[in-house]
Amino acid sequence: MSNTDSFINEVTEEVRRDRLFAYFRKYGWIGLLLVVAVVGGTAWSEWNDARTSAAAQEFGDALSAAITNTDTVARIEALAAIDTFGASKGVVRDLLIAGDQAQIGRQNEAIEILDRISSNGDLPEIYRQIAAFKSLMLQSESMSVEERRLSFERLAASSTGLRTLAAEQLILIDIELDEIDSAIERLQDLRAAPDAGPNLQQRAGQAILALGGKLDVEP
Repeated sequence: MSNTDSFINEVTEEVRRDRLFAYFRKYGWIGLLLVVAVVGGTAWSEWNDARTSAAAQEFGDALSAAITNTDTVARIEALAAIDTFGASKGVVRDLLIAGDQAQIGRQNEAIEILDRISSNGDLPEIYRQIAAFKSLMLQSESMSVEERRLSFERLAASSTGLRTLAAEQLILIDIELDEIDSAIERLQDLRAAPDAGPNLQQRAGQAILALGGKLDVEP
């Protein structure tokens, strides 16, 4: 019985080995493909990270070199020639170009750039709101008072980051229209806002007193 069991075990083991080799011959390419995919994916990820880092470094160097140019026109040309390597970097470059365009009196060119940014739904909201605010500021003299008020009210309602700046413009419009009570009320709200810092509270308080109001709302 012992010899028979030993013989059976050897045959069984041989059969298993043959089946294993058969499986390897038939399906081994799948394992090889998985190994190649894993190694290739890791290599591609590392290469892509290195390329992204190099592109960011190149963009930063080019941007630094461009903004150090003291000639505004030459600075605009240098900024426009920079490869942005993506929309997020492109909007930073374009905002700088718009600022320089406005500085040398090219208001229409600057407004066109800013309006293009503010209407681009693929960009982060904060960039769009900054562009919209800057565009409104550049158009202050060409827009009617009511148009400015409506535009800044929309911006104040939709933007958390620019709410204070938009509110300050609305206060100036109220003063321009001699609507002093409305200006004081906006200043009181601004001073009492949860995110109002000490400097803003102080400025708002001084403006309230200058307009003849009272500091009846504690921050």
